[in-house]
Amino acid sequence: MANTKSPDGDRPRRSFLQRLAYWTLVLGVWGIIFLVAFFAVFAVDLPDTSKLFEVKRQPSVSYLDRSGALIAVRGSQYAPPVDLDKLPEHVPEAFIAIEDRWYYWHFGFNPWGIVRSQIYNMRNQDDGGPLRGGSTITQQLARNLFLTPNQNYRRKAQELILAVWLEARFSKKQILELYLNRVYFGAGAYGIEAASQRYFGKPAAELTLGESALLAGLMKGPSRYSPMASADRAARRATLVLDAMEEAGFITAQERAEAIKNKVRVNPVLANQRAQYFVDWVDDEVRSLVGEPTEDLVVETTLDLPLQAGAERALQAGVAAAKDQGVQQGALVSIDGEGRVRAYVGGVNYLQSQYDRATMAKRQAGSAFKPFVYLTAMELGRTPYTPVVDEPVKIGTWEPRNYTGQYLGPITISTALAQSVNTVAARLANEVGTANVAATARRLGITSPIQLDPSMALGAVEVSPLEMAQAYAPFSNGGFLARGYGIERIRTASGRMLYDHGMAPPPRAQVVPQPALAYTVDMMRGVVTHGTGTRARVPGYDLAGKTGTTSDYRDAWFVGFTGGFVTAVWVGKDDNTPMRRVTGGNVPAGVWRDYMTAALPRLKVAPIPGGLPPPPPEEAQGPIDQILDGVTDFLRGGSPPPERARTQEPVY
Repeated sequence: MANTKSPDGDRPRRSFLQRLAYWTLVLGVWGIIFLVAFFAVFAVDLPDTSKLFEVKRQPSVSYLDRSGALIAVRGSQYAPPVDLDKLPEHVPEAFIAIEDRWYYWHFGFNPWGIVRSQIYNMRNQDDGGPLRGGSTITQQLARNLFLTPNQNYRRKAQELILAVWLEARFSKKQILELYLNRVYFGAGAYGIEAASQRYFGKPAAELTLGESALLAGLMKGPSRYSPMASADRAARRATLVLDAMEEAGFITAQERAEAIKNKVRVNPVLANQRAQYFVDWVDDEVRSLVGEPTEDLVVETTLDLPLQAGAERALQAGVAAAKDQGVQQGALVSIDGEGRVRAYVGGVNYLQSQYDRATMAKRQAGSAFKPFVYLTAMELGRTPYTPVVDEPVKIGTWEPRNYTGQYLGPITISTALAQSVNTVAARLANEVGTANVAATARRLGITSPIQLDPSMALGAVEVSPLEMAQAYAPFSNGGFLARGYGIERIRTASGRMLYDHGMAPPPRAQVVPQPALAYTVDMMRGVVTHGTGTRARVPGYDLAGKTGTTSDYRDAWFVGFTGGFVTAVWVGKDDNTPMRRVTGGNVPAGVWRDYMTAALPRLKVAPIPGGLPPPPPEEAQGPIDQILDGVTDFLRGGSPPPERARTQEPVY
C-alpha cells in the first residue's frame, strides 16, 4: 500500500482525524497553560476560605423611646440558619428560577449566561438602566462570602475561581443552603430566616409562594425592589419571578394565578415603622459618643412614640391637604423645657426621601425670627406698651414693606409683633443694633451663621427646625437654655453603661432675664389669641408663638409653645421654589394645632412660667383693644395684597 505524500514528496499527508487530534492536543496544552497562568495571576491574593461557616456581622443597635418601647433596630440582623429540607419547595425554586435556571447543570459558572449578559449590556449600555452580570447562584455566594462588590475584571475572575472551588467542595444542596442563609435581603436582614421574620413576621418554613417570589425578587436590588420603598415595583418583580417559575416547570399556571390573586401583606410593624428620621439623627450621635460599636447596643432616647405618631400624621395630612397650594414637604420638631426631643419628623415620607429637613435643611426663618428682635428691645428698656408708628421706613437703601402693603400708623410694640408688622421690626432692629439681635438669637440657641444686614430683622437668616425649637425653649421654661438632644443613655446588650446624659448634664444657664422674658412671652401670646397665629389656638391652654413666611412664599413656619414644651413646624419645597400664598398662619399653624390638640392632654403641661408685670400708667393709655380688633378684622377680611416683584426679603 503506497503512502500518501505531501506535494513536495518529503512527508506523508495527515488524515483529517490526525489533524483533528493534533490541534486538539495543541489547544489542550495551550488551554492548560492559560488556566495555569489564569490561576497564577488571579488566585495569588484570594481571600481565606477556611472560615467559611463563621458569621461576622455588624453589631446591632436597638433604639428605645422614653418609656422603653422599641423604635427601631439598626445594624445587621441575622437569624439561625435554616435547613433546606425544612423549607417549602417553592422557596429555593423561586430563587433558582429567577437567578440561575441552570443551577443544577453547571459547575459554578454558566458560559452561555455570561456571553448572553455581555451581549445585552453592549446593546443597552446607553439606556442608563441596570446591566446584567450573568452570575450564577454559586458566583453570587462566592462574592457575598469572600469578595467586595467592586465591579472589575480581577474581582470577576476571582469570583469564577471561588465558584469552581465551591462546586468542587460542596454539593448543590449545601451551596444553595449557604446562599439562602447568607444573602442580603435589605432592611438589615441577612439570610432567608431573618428576611422572613423582618418582612412577614413569620419563620421561613411558613413562607407562601407569593412571599417566596417577593423575597427572590429582592435579589435584583434590595433597596429598589423593597415592598416598603415601592410596593408596586416589588409586586411587578414578584410577578416576573412567578412567570419564571412557571416557565421552568416549578409551578403550574393555576398556582401562578392563585399566588398573584392572594395579595402579599408585609409585616405592619416594619411597614409602619415610625421615627426613622430621628433614628438617623441619633444614630450618628451614638458614634460620636461611644465610637463604632463592637457589640450589640441599646440606646435609650428621649422620643415619645405616641407623640411621634401624632406628629407624623398631622404633618402628612397637612401637606396633603395643601398640595394644590404647592406644598410638597415639611418638618416638625418638639422639645420639652429641658431640651429633650419628644417628636422629630424630617419629612413627609421617609421611604420616598431620607433627606432630613429637621436638621439638615436650612431655610429662611421669616418673621419667626422677630421674637429675637423684640426680646432684644425689651432687654434694652422697651415694653409691650411702648408706642411705635407703622409707616414707610428706609434703612440705607433698604425699604421694607408690610405683607398687606398698608400701614397702621400709631400702634404699640405688642400690636406690631402680634400682627407681624415689618416696618416696626426693621426700625427696632436698627435702633437696638443687628449685632445685638444676633447675639440674642445665639444666646437662646440659634447656631447657624447670622448675617447682620438690616433684612435679618425680618428673618433673612437660614436655620433648621431643630434650631428654632431649641431657641424658643427659653420662652417656654422661664428663660433657661435648652439644647435639643435625643439620647439619654447608651448601654451594651449585657447591661454595661457607656453613656448617661444625666451624669453630666449641660449647665442650666439663665439666658433671658425678667421682665424682658415676661414681656416677650405675653406679646407672643397675642400672636395666637388675636394676631397672625389664631389658627394655632387650642381652647383651654396657655399658648404663644410666632408665624413666619418668606419672600414669594418659599418657606412657611409656625413655632409655638406652652409651659415647658415647644413645637416648630416648617413647610415648603426642597427646591426652594415658591408655594401659592402659603403663610405661616395657615398651613403650618394648622399642622401645629392638629398635632398639639392630641399632644397637650398627654403632656399635662402647666401654664407658661413668668407673669407679666402691670403696664406703666403713662404707657398703658390709648384704645389698644380697638386698634387690635380693627387690625385683626382688616387682615381677615381685607383684599389680598398686590403682587410684588420677586425678592429675597422675608415679608411676614
